[in-house]
Amino acid sequence: MTLGQGVSAAADIAAGRTSLGIELGSTRIKACLIGPDATEVLATGSFSWENSLEDGLWTYGIDEVWQGLQSAYADLVDDAEKRHGVRPETFGAIGISAMMHGYLGFDESGELLVPFRTWRNTNTTVAAAELTELLGVNIPLRWSIAHLHQAVVDAEPHVPNLDFVTTLAGYVHWRLTGERVLGVGDASGMFPIDSATCDYDARMLDAYDVLAADRLPAPAASLLPRVLPAGASAGLLTTEGAKLLDPSGALPAGIPLCPPEGDAGTGMVATNSVAPRTGNVSAGTSIFAMVVLEHPLGEVHHELDLVTTPAGDGVAMVHCNNGASELAAWVGLFTQFSAAAGQPIDSDAAFDALFREALEGEADAGGLLAYNHLAGEPIAGLTEGRPLFVRTPDSAFTLANFMRAQLYGVFGTLALGMKVLEAEGVGLDRMFAHGGMFRTAGVAQRFLAGALGAPVAVGELAAEGGAWGIAVLASYLAHAESSDLGTYLDEQVFAAASISTVDPTPADVQGFATYLTRYRAGLAIESAAVTSL
Repeated sequence: MTLGQGVSAAADIAAGRTSLGIELGSTRIKACLIGPDATEVLATGSFSWENSLEDGLWTYGIDEVWQGLQSAYADLVDDAEKRHGVRPETFGAIGISAMMHGYLGFDESGELLVPFRTWRNTNTTVAAAELTELLGVNIPLRWSIAHLHQAVVDAEPHVPNLDFVTTLAGYVHWRLTGERVLGVGDASGMFPIDSATCDYDARMLDAYDVLAADRLPAPAASLLPRVLPAGASAGLLTTEGAKLLDPSGALPAGIPLCPPEGDAGTGMVATNSVAPRTGNVSAGTSIFAMVVLEHPLGEVHHELDLVTTPAGDGVAMVHCNNGASELAAWVGLFTQFSAAAGQPIDSDAAFDALFREALEGEADAGGLLAYNHLAGEPIAGLTEGRPLFVRTPDSAFTLANFMRAQLYGVFGTLALGMKVLEAEGVGLDRMFAHGGMFRTAGVAQRFLAGALGAPVAVGELAAEGGAWGIAVLASYLAHAESSDLGTYLDEQVFAAASISTVDPTPADVQGFATYLTRYRAGLAIESAAVTSL
């Protein structure tokens, strides 16, 4: 950064010509501050947290939501002062994003009725199947309507007291602004959306109200957040909300907020994947692919969710509950070994060395198999997870093949879902990948290209991921009247972006296809492990 840029950044921060984005991810709450051009990241902050299993359900404590938000915000303010000599005291706009789906139910006084149920829970099998049959579209286990209906089916005591049901992003936004709203992308993971109206599908709402008659205290539409597209005004920061975010009292009320979004929507924005025939893959604790559709799909597929972009356009989503966590656990084991051997290396160095070693592996990983299933995986037909590494006596058991198998394993279930899209004739010009596993250049990106048989791009702007994406959506508030979201991203945000694209090689495509055939057959081992262990 030049001296002139530094002075300009400090002036922008002091004057509030900035946008703040905060995303509550599955392992970190991240805050990102961007300048008026939406491309320069001025400061960041973060807070690490983990879900917990309580009474058989995955959850995060509500108190920890606010502890984490306040910590990430304070960390960002400190980072801005360290970088630019200025502590931000106001912003041009704020955006809140979080992991999609799940269930937060409140009574009319605003009290949480049951602990937050996250997207990771798979206890909604009965409800999801009943809703899929009723509505004629796939309703995945993690969708909010599946969680709500499962509570109805189980006649849970809290159901008669329900007044409001929302997602984590919708909850935080509500507490900050008093507005019960949700961005259309996040809302599309609650209940099916009609892209023509950019709202919940009215016919399906009517059908559900008939199904749930006399079992819910109100029609479903009155329990769900109001739906807003990107660029719509979603309320202002209240005095109470400002104190929730910044207990120091320095943050003023009155700052506009954009519609709260889910991590899928912010991933689409962060990768400029909002136009037909584009898509993105986000790899973290979970892994999912989003492909913007040119036309509706011909059939209902349990492997696919139908959601939307933040602007309301139709998207096919392949969502896998298990991403890179098992890979990270193995890298952590090697890091522990290096320390035990008296040659300690840090985690980043371990990832880099082991990823590069994977490049030396055989194209099909030498006959090795790695399953990353820490939790249940509906696409693979698994109700619970049992991470496994499997080989036969004649497999080529080398470090290079082991690491390639682990990387392939992250993409295994995702590839099963993408094969369904391929059979539907969905075209794909480019996938944009983001997430920590893509930081080592040319490794995970290359293997993903082989797995999908399509070009995979990564870019310098993807490092901050969804927190940057929701900051961009906040910045878009000031441009929505003059530009649609796709044009804004193309012409202002990504016009000068440095993007690296890798085309699939025939050897990698064939090698991964061989691996996937073996992977599919080996799912019987996973099922047996769930039954036996």
